[in-house]
Amino acid sequence: MDSDRQEKNGVCSESVNGGCDVWSCSDSSASADHLIIMVNGILGSTADWKFAADQLVRAFPDKVIVHCSERNVSKLTLDGVDVMGERLAEEVVELIQQKPEVRKISFIAHSVGGLVARYAIGRLYRPPSGRESEDLSSGMTDVDTRGTIAGLEAMNFITAATPHLGSRGHKQVPFLFGVPVFEKAASLVTPLIFRRTGSHLFLTDTDEGGPPLLQRMLDDCDDLYFMTALRAFRRRVAYSNVAHDHIVGWRTSSIRRNSELPKWEVSVSERYPHIVYEERSKANDAEQGELDSDGDEGFDMIEEKLLGGLSRVSWEKVDVSFHACKQKSAAHSVIQVKDHFLHWEGADVILHMIDHLLN
Repeated sequence: MDSDRQEKNGVCSESVNGGCDVWSCSDSSASADHLIIMVNGILGSTADWKFAADQLVRAFPDKVIVHCSERNVSKLTLDGVDVMGERLAEEVVELIQQKPEVRKISFIAHSVGGLVARYAIGRLYRPPSGRESEDLSSGMTDVDTRGTIAGLEAMNFITAATPHLGSRGHKQVPFLFGVPVFEKAASLVTPLIFRRTGSHLFLTDTDEGGPPLLQRMLDDCDDLYFMTALRAFRRRVAYSNVAHDHIVGWRTSSIRRNSELPKWEVSVSERYPHIVYEERSKANDAEQGELDSDGDEGFDMIEEKLLGGLSRVSWEKVDVSFHACKQKSAAHSVIQVKDHFLHWEGADVILHMIDHLLN
């Protein structure tokens, strides 16, 4: 059997480097023009998104090519959000060169992978034609005026349990139980264990004496178009665990304050039994740090700046609860179905992603 192509139940896996990282339908992938990049979290692997990749190509056999990133796996995920973002950007460019038929691009990322993807699109963004001269004529298409990601139309930017506001804030890492002394200790110890990535998550990095990386990613700088790239996508979606995610808190993954966390009772539909709330937030033009956080215990100013900056673009926010599931304590992995045998109860979240995907 060809080592770069394996048939499994009508779905084949291809790899640009000999692994099982690109997923497409074996009989109709030639017509697929939408590249979907799947990004794993810390200490993760290309296999983490296998179930979702499988479901995506079954749903859109003649439309999508799904690539599970392989440049940032295992201990490589400790190198820092910026280093991983650069590697992911290079990987995407190389893949596009080998897949000249693609015209659209989407990202689906888990946990820290969402931050890595945000960095990578900042590197990959290309301004619209004529931007430098501000000659945006009325005859240009919407894609022309929004710019592209590596020359491709930006469609979906989806994160699942991503700590967009970092992990330093009060109760942002639930397994610390909200105990201030534990949280303070974590900000000191975590960078020793998870190296530069830990420093970026706990906002303790001070490269060149500047602000933390996550704060710098709220603006375009030099040749990195962080926010402009995020704005270029037709959709930005944040899936969040409302409880039982011991790694990433609800507030940071849903880009909200405590006072903005919604009350929920039951699932929104029988089709998605674990999705308990959906919201479409509009872009807020307030400057970073300008929004009021009075009454939100433990909500510090840098967290406010992160929230204010990210709120300048609209988001679809999808809240997920596995409170009645056998594997609820593994909610951080269940939300992406990291292992189909162990985490199968999160399959409806993947179905929700697929049903709402712009293709």
